[in-house]
Amino acid sequence: MSSIKISKDFLYQVLFAICIFVTYLNIYELTFLVWIGVILFTIKRQYSLTIFQYIFPYTAILIVAFLSWFYYDNSIYEVIRDITYLLKPILGLLVGYQLCRHANMKVIQTIIYVGFIIAVIHLGTIAFNVVVHKVLNIHELRKYAGYFSDFEVYALILVIFHEKFNVELSRQRFWILLLTIAFSSFLYLSRANFIQAVVFYMALKGYFVMNKRALIILITFFSTVIIGYTIIYNMSLTRNGRGLEALLYKIKNAPIEAFKSKVDKDDWKDFNDNYRAYENMLTIRVMKSEGFWGMVRGKGLGSDVKLGQKLYTNDGTVLTRISILHNAFMTVFLKSGLIGVFFMLYFLRLLLTKRKTNDEYIRNLGILIFATGIYLFFDNWVLLGLYLKTESKSVIIGFILCYIEYNIKQQKTSQLEPQT
Repeated sequence: MSSIKISKDFLYQVLFAICIFVTYLNIYELTFLVWIGVILFTIKRQYSLTIFQYIFPYTAILIVAFLSWFYYDNSIYEVIRDITYLLKPILGLLVGYQLCRHANMKVIQTIIYVGFIIAVIHLGTIAFNVVVHKVLNIHELRKYAGYFSDFEVYALILVIFHEKFNVELSRQRFWILLLTIAFSSFLYLSRANFIQAVVFYMALKGYFVMNKRALIILITFFSTVIIGYTIIYNMSLTRNGRGLEALLYKIKNAPIEAFKSKVDKDDWKDFNDNYRAYENMLTIRVMKSEGFWGMVRGKGLGSDVKLGQKLYTNDGTVLTRISILHNAFMTVFLKSGLIGVFFMLYFLRLLLTKRKTNDEYIRNLGILIFATGIYLFFDNWVLLGLYLKTESKSVIIGFILCYIEYNIKQQKTSQLEPQT
């Protein structure tokens, strides 16, 4: 009786899927343990300077927050919790980097099919709640099925541009993957995911390369967006509407939600619609009271912001103080001050630095990293960026970075081989 052999590539692909799936459970302690376990199991013999370059900014943020802690009397429990949260981007980058083994590993296919499985589970969850529990309100559906899914957008974009990434798909398989992932992604009704999809699509179409064609397309696109928003802004929409109305209301409120300079905390509608702006205002007020050096170094690990009233969260808890805000820039500003914000911007600069190569495949992989950098500017402002406990972009970044390195190494090796 012959034994069943499982290839190491397949094992690593399964581990990648587990590391992504666990984030959807919304239990950060479990995500933390799984990622630590995978890192220990997949330690490499050699690491490039590139991965340490990407990890460095988040490590620096953590170190500054740790040193700043000594200036304050923050509780040990809060300090330990902050350490685990601030470690998340570092762990994610390492997990992704270590799960890529060589240039011939099916990295793009892995992302696509993991995204497909997530989409099927999401659609099944929606169908179950609609059919069995008769849940028709979109806000309630999102509570049970999920508020967003950055990973599915990556998978969707890779399906759309599969030829750019040397992925062979039959016509039938292409349409099954495309429709399933696209439908699932749409049903999240996430403004952030819509923006992510547009940014990635435009990047891979080459619209961010400044030339006459790209300029015309960008002007047309932004003109359409402005006209469309003007129409939506003047529509009479209710905040508890169903389906499309709920999405349009969120779009109408989006431009001011995180940037409003005045929020009435006693007006529940104004408070809920503009809560992100309220967080930002409180944080800036707290940091200003710390003086110049306090703003430079931050309030350290365990620091928090007093809300001034009770806040009921989506998971049923009640908060009067917050340690982790929706805004990653503000969270880092609170913990590590302006020094930390500088390192966050430095990380984004690394993502936006284009790689010089004549290889089209490597260039397309680099565009994925570039598009991620553009999207993270927005994502850091409204969804905590790589610090969000349910995000997995850090794993994807590490995965693709390592894959790019292996492809560059393979390309150089092939060029050095003697011609026969």
